[in-house]
Amino acid sequence: MPNFKETPRQLRRRAFQLFGNLRIRPKLLVLHNLFFLVLTIGVYWSVIPLFERRVASAKQREFTLLAQLFTDDGGLPALQLMGLYSYSQGDEATLAMPREAIEYLNENPTRVYMNPAVSDTIYKRSPLAGLYRAITIPELYYDGLVTRAKYTLFIVLAILYLSAILLLEFLVMPAYVYRPIQLFLDADDAARIDDRDHELIGEHEILEDEIGKIMLSRNDTMRRLRKQNEELEAARSKLLEQDRLASLGLLSASVAHELNTPLAVLQGYLEKFAEESQSAQSTERLARMLKMTQRLRRISESLVGFSRVRREANEPVALRDLIEEAWQIASIEEKASRVNFSNEAKPEDSVLGNADRLLQVFLNLIRNAIQAVPETGGQIRVITCQLRSDGKALLSIRVEDNGPGIPADVLPDIFDAFVSTRLDSKGTGLGLTVSEGIVHQHGGSISASNRIGGGASLEVRLLDSAANAKVVHPSRTR
Repeated sequence: MPNFKETPRQLRRRAFQLFGNLRIRPKLLVLHNLFFLVLTIGVYWSVIPLFERRVASAKQREFTLLAQLFTDDGGLPALQLMGLYSYSQGDEATLAMPREAIEYLNENPTRVYMNPAVSDTIYKRSPLAGLYRAITIPELYYDGLVTRAKYTLFIVLAILYLSAILLLEFLVMPAYVYRPIQLFLDADDAARIDDRDHELIGEHEILEDEIGKIMLSRNDTMRRLRKQNEELEAARSKLLEQDRLASLGLLSASVAHELNTPLAVLQGYLEKFAEESQSAQSTERLARMLKMTQRLRRISESLVGFSRVRREANEPVALRDLIEEAWQIASIEEKASRVNFSNEAKPEDSVLGNADRLLQVFLNLIRNAIQAVPETGGQIRVITCQLRSDGKALLSIRVEDNGPGIPADVLPDIFDAFVSTRLDSKGTGLGLTVSEGIVHQHGGSISASNRIGGGASLEVRLLDSAANAKVVHPSRTR
């Protein structure tokens, strides 16, 4: 209810608030009607008074001309023949003459009497005694002219008003105001219920006006929000993954601590047997077993710091020898004997890094390839090429196989922890995750893809060592 104690300013504010709370369509209807009401009043008071003055002026001119003709009896027949005027003759009672007309004509017998403001009739004395003549302009000629003009103007303005309302409300406003606003509201409703397919306004439905600019800005904001949400989800997943890896690191450190003692004892026995062996074949086998035991101890030591970021000293490493050693270790698996392995790394290829850590990377990649290739006719190739990126000299190393390739649903997450494409016990899902971490620590990158001809391709990019750097052979680092 209105508060009669409110000030005029408060009342105006309340009225503006009530109007502002209206929906778009009623608000525009109110504005349309106010506009056309003001326009109608303005047109009426601009046209009708001017028209009335013009009609009155024309009426006065006609009275003057008619009086001149009426004064001259020679013009009387012509006026009668025109048929526009009512002519009569008789005494003053018959003509119902006003007293002022009789007195004036008695004093001025040769003149005519007329008063357009009072009567549309002109009077004159007749040559016959006691008789008068009268000629009358049709009463509705001028008054009806103004009335018809008012009606005509009203009808024209009403037709224009209705036409404009119909045009605005059914053509212009729905196409350029109501529909864009509805698209806006529909997209917001879709965003509220997380309907990704309909939360953006179609680019083909956006015009280049101010509403269109707001729509484009909203679409851009929604895309940024969507990207930020995806990044937040990815960050949350990474945090969960890091928690799992941290737990795994603690477990690995505990397991490694328990393994170190029996591995040290085993290494001692192997060294003793190697010294006592008299057979060259036995000595070679013991040497290989000793080498594998040493590697197990290094892996065990690396598990202790699995969850920590390492900062080993990097130095040039001969890539061909590194890959060859990785293959020799991986070839212990029974399936490897049926695989055709091709090491196409060039003798001069070398990368900057830690030989032990990089050996682990390529061992993981080669072992994965061995598991992926078919039982017969399996092929694994290691191909290298030099390239530059961001002003840095890099060496690209691709491990390719002729297996079935990486499933499309696994490929985007292939480097995440515990993701494995194998369903047997050999696939832990950690090999590629560890390899990715080692490569990143070396300032490089690793990516996975499927070959056009079939099979998978794992590419590692590492810093190419300087041409004059001393190359460290993997066999000399142990």
